[in-house]
Amino acid sequence: MNTGHLRTILWLRWRLTRNQWSRGGSINAVLSIIVLVAGCIIGGVGSVVGLLVGAFALDEASPNVLLVAWDLPILMFLFFWMIGIVSEIQRSEVIDIGRMLHLPVALKDIFFINYLAAHVTPSIILFVPGLLGLTLGLTFGRGPAMLLMAPLVLGFVFMITAWTYCLRGWLVTLMSNPRRRRAVIAGVTFTFILLTQMPNFLNVLHDRRGRRSKPAEVVQSDEQAESTEPKAKRKTIPPFILTAHKVVPFLWVGNGAMSLGQGSLLPAALGSVGLFGLGALGLRRAYRSTVHFYQGRAKVKKRIRKPKAERSAVPDRFLERRIPGVPDEAAALTLAFLRSLARASEVKMMLASNILMLLFFCAMILLRGSGNVSNDVKPFFASGAVVFTFFGLVQLMFNLFGMDRNGFRALVLLPVPRRHILLGKNLAFLPIALTIGLVLLTLVMFARSVSPIVIGAAVLQLLAAFFLLSMLGNLVSVLVPHRVAPGSLKPTKMSKLTTLLLFVSRMLFPLAMTPIFLAPLMGLLMSRAGWLPAAPTNLLVSAVVLGLLALAYRLSLNPLGNLLQQRERQVLDVVTQEVE
Repeated sequence: MNTGHLRTILWLRWRLTRNQWSRGGSINAVLSIIVLVAGCIIGGVGSVVGLLVGAFALDEASPNVLLVAWDLPILMFLFFWMIGIVSEIQRSEVIDIGRMLHLPVALKDIFFINYLAAHVTPSIILFVPGLLGLTLGLTFGRGPAMLLMAPLVLGFVFMITAWTYCLRGWLVTLMSNPRRRRAVIAGVTFTFILLTQMPNFLNVLHDRRGRRSKPAEVVQSDEQAESTEPKAKRKTIPPFILTAHKVVPFLWVGNGAMSLGQGSLLPAALGSVGLFGLGALGLRRAYRSTVHFYQGRAKVKKRIRKPKAERSAVPDRFLERRIPGVPDEAAALTLAFLRSLARASEVKMMLASNILMLLFFCAMILLRGSGNVSNDVKPFFASGAVVFTFFGLVQLMFNLFGMDRNGFRALVLLPVPRRHILLGKNLAFLPIALTIGLVLLTLVMFARSVSPIVIGAAVLQLLAAFFLLSMLGNLVSVLVPHRVAPGSLKPTKMSKLTTLLLFVSRMLFPLAMTPIFLAPLMGLLMSRAGWLPAAPTNLLVSAVVLGLLALAYRLSLNPLGNLLQQRERQVLDVVTQEVE
């Protein structure tokens, strides 16, 4: 490493940072310094707390307690570290390697500086001093053998930061294509939500299976036995958790602490070597991918198209397909709008997040509690799943033209009846609603043992809710249009009247879904009165409600299409106006 080059690069980086602070103003610079100093103070306090806990609270703790005491801060560190990955995925490098390729400097030096600067993060500042302080406290309280925890902790941090840097480089390579940039960010956010909610979901599912596999008398006897069982026995760690600590790398820190508590030094030493080895492998991989990217040698997969003779007889052009029972103009518009939704990364992110949260919330609601639910009440779970389906879609269905922006001019110039435009907009959401709804209904069927007749009725209710929300969405979209910022679903500056009307329309959504619960309510009343079974009544009333709402939707297309034609100019001014 050339020290002269290194000093020059660091001086250049410092000058650029000072210029950024000066352009941001003195207040911004003072706030940044205050935040940095506060983080350092919190890290120092954490190290003192770790020292005291290790020296006085854990000096005589059992090996199992040491395992838990180290696992908790490690898992908390990983949680905050993942939040940092999601929030800083688009952060640029401290020094742009692309600008240094023509200079006589070693790329390894610049890469090393970028690696260190990229990981001066709140997670490192807050947690690492505390872990090292805990190591020092255990050394004072239990003996010098606990000093082996220091290389184990540093190896863990090195492994996490190295592979995180490798992941960031790979994501930067993917996001070099502007069309995939927001899709990558949406995917990372989706994965983070999935990983954070998965333990809770698995815990609920495990408890549910355990209770369903045993009779009620056995469950009660087990609970009584657990209450009277000695505390020493209840503190034992299951064998599969101990096995996971020997296999999963980021759990090697806790395994090393437990082995040191048992008097064995080998697991901690081997864990340190393994963590540093994995970190070196990740850093080497990150350096090679970074250099290949800036030198233009990154691998790009090319699609290999089949010869025309080998292609199937299916029409090549998506927009040339036909939808049975739908006019050709409306069918073409439906496919065009569906393709537009499929290509919008912000729509993918919203739908993915909503689907994931709906699945988790519904799963936790359905899997918790007792399974002794009357068959007359079970249809309400299916109807509730239908209503949950449209919680994530109402924002799009109530603003059909907000994402069109300048593309709305093409709709204005189309020589087609305006009812076909509304029909095409509505049908574009039908595959999305059916996919989400069928997944939720499948979950309800297996979680609550709902009969197929009730699920069939719920499918009819799903279509009925779609027609109902399509009518309301068409009306609100024409009367209260608002532009959506490109790349997000955030509305641009709206008038107070528009904001009020949108708020009222969203608040009335639960009230609008009242007809969906009419069928299970009639089934419950008929069953309690002893006239008809609940399931057939639910199916029959659902079919009647679907027919009435489908007819109402069909009759509403003409007047709403005329209203759209009258207000085209106002809608065009709103959705195409650039707002600073």
